[in-house]
Amino acid sequence: MFPQSKINPEKNRPMMLDIYDFYDKMERNNILLSFKGDITSELLTSILQIMESKLENLQEEPKVKKKVYNVLVECLQNLYHHMGEMDAAQNEKNRSAIFMIGKLETHYNIITGNYIRNENMDGLKARLDEVNNLTQIELKEYYKKVLANGEMSAKGGGGLGMIDIARKTGEKLNYNFMPVDDKYSFFSLNIKIS
Repeated sequence: MFPQSKINPEKNRPMMLDIYDFYDKMERNNILLSFKGDITSELLTSILQIMESKLENLQEEPKVKKKVYNVLVECLQNLYHHMGEMDAAQNEKNRSAIFMIGKLETHYNIITGNYIRNENMDGLKARLDEVNNLTQIELKEYYKKVLANGEMSAKGGGGLGMIDIARKTGEKLNYNFMPVDDKYSFFSLNIKIS
């Protein structure tokens, strides 16, 4: 029995996470790595080292390894920079983020999720939609334009990360915003890498 178990009044027995069910879902979805918590620079380094090793063990082609690794770096940097958006005084839940990477037969999926202030949602949605509406050639030109104009966001990237992800994957950015309360929504991003 876990020391922090809660008692279910209806059944008068401890409620516990069904760890096998959790494991089974991860196994069925071929999740290679998952993490939930505060994203730190040390954690980013560790995740990248773990994934580099996993990709090596999967004996992926160098081109695929490079693409997955580069997209992974962009996704994790986005999470890291968005953690700074949350007030230090915010409760730990709102500073928490989630990250998963899975491998299916023909592609990898990188899934991230983090809290975002509602007032920042429309701007992010507009940038994501703009990226999704561009062709590969237009993305390349847009990337050069943003880089040349020195347009930098408060986070320092000018949205280059999302443009770069779309360029490298050749896929649309699949995203969702789930309202949480009057201040926050939960932003999720699912990136497919063929």
